[in-house]
Amino acid sequence: MIWIGTSGWQYKDWRGRFYPQGLPTRLWLEHYAENFATVEVNNAFYRLPEKHTFEQWRERVPEGFRVAVKMSRYLTHIKRLNDPDEPVARFFGRAEALGDRLGPVLLQLPPTLKANISALDEVLKRFPSHAMAAVEPRHQSWFTTELRHTLERHNAALCWADRLGKPLGPLWRTADFGYLRLHEGRATPRPRYGPKALGSWVRRVADGFADRDHVFVYFNNDPGGAAIADAAVFARAAQRSGRAISRSPTVD
Repeated sequence: MIWIGTSGWQYKDWRGRFYPQGLPTRLWLEHYAENFATVEVNNAFYRLPEKHTFEQWRERVPEGFRVAVKMSRYLTHIKRLNDPDEPVARFFGRAEALGDRLGPVLLQLPPTLKANISALDEVLKRFPSHAMAAVEPRHQSWFTTELRHTLERHNAALCWADRLGKPLGPLWRTADFGYLRLHEGRATPRPRYGPKALGSWVRRVADGFADRDHVFVYFNNDPGGAAIADAAVFARAAQRSGRAISRSPTVD
């Protein structure tokens, strides 16, 4: 199944486009969860929430909802993957309060961080065995056979990523699930994606994964509600191709 969501839900310019004008922000997550079955939490990257925040999120979303969480930048950008014991333990000590709502954990690497396969290997060794890890390298030196084999060994997904309608790296399948991030389209109004670009990504997902596999797709082009609209268009295209999808809003 393709799980479709957005990278966050707390955007003020979504009011009136996705959130009703009179809906208080404290109820936005509940409204979001009525329309989507998954979300990617980006703010954990900047400041790791306390355990009670993850507990509250778990209570506020329905059974079957999945929360993907971005790993703290303390590990990826400050420590640059070194000395992972404490950062990984602290992250999961809090994020696992989501219980069965916890989805994949995203490691987005700095664009200036060159390949260090041994450091990444040490990080992934410290993930709990049940955790779903996705890795988004952003320096071209990472894209080697050594990386591919390391991810496969840990059943960690290489994050597929798009900017302006083009893949930012190889489309390797390295795990029993997939992870795709769509950062910015080139359609009007910007940063929307056009139907052709979204259809191409539906085909790529279908080529790489069977319908029984779980593939998490997140739209990160949030300005102006573009992510919401594109998620809906992507969902319809996936349905037309015969793929099972999670719930999505009926907006244009």
